[in-house]
Amino acid sequence: MKKVIISIIVILILICIAILSLLIGTGYNMYSEALEEQSIQDKVNSIKSSDSYTSINEMIDTYKNAVIAVEDHRFYKHNGVDPISIIRAIGRNVINAELLEGGSTITQQLAKNTYFTQNKEITRKIAEIFMAFKYEKECDKDTILELYVNTSYFGDGYYDIASASRGYFDKLPSELNDYEATMLAGVPNAPSVYAPTVNFELASQRQRQVLEKMVEYDYIDEQKKDEILAQTEEYREYFQNK
Repeated sequence: MKKVIISIIVILILICIAILSLLIGTGYNMYSEALEEQSIQDKVNSIKSSDSYTSINEMIDTYKNAVIAVEDHRFYKHNGVDPISIIRAIGRNVINAELLEGGSTITQQLAKNTYFTQNKEITRKIAEIFMAFKYEKECDKDTILELYVNTSYFGDGYYDIASASRGYFDKLPSELNDYEATMLAGVPNAPSVYAPTVNFELASQRQRQVLEKMVEYDYIDEQKKDEILAQTEEYREYFQNK
């Protein structure tokens, strides 16, 4: 009986290895095919050729810090993939018995935005990881962050930070104040929900999450957070009249 159990366990392990190998191979092929269609450098050049492209030097520090705090606080420490975030996401997904999180870094999200679909498929996720490593190899961190906010969807038909800044606040990214910057930083997570013109209350809740993350990772203190949130009523009226 013991031998039978051991044999079954060995067979199950081999099956799991075979499935994993198949998924990785399929993901790698997806990555290779995407790269054959357009190299990283050609992709970067194409993105930067947009009239609305915004360089990182044209973004205020509050906005950049807010994006990093809420999306990927170890951004400048990892090489494209953050194992800690992935493990945490897997744990939450198992607990909820649903694929709620992917543990994606900013680099992985850039890979998804520029090469793959938004579908939560395992093979796409694997391809995204390979592409994230490729981005990290060919681009520095500031360039990756710059590309990310220039390829993120902010709702209302705004597909980059400049369009969103002008569309929502009639300002250039360099002219945003702290309230506007932290609100925009939270929108790409779920633009159909967090766009301030769609649901200002949910956008405000998301902004509070952004600010709490900024406090947690020492970008701002509690006093600064409260000062920013004190402007909520002013902006509620602004979007009601927009």
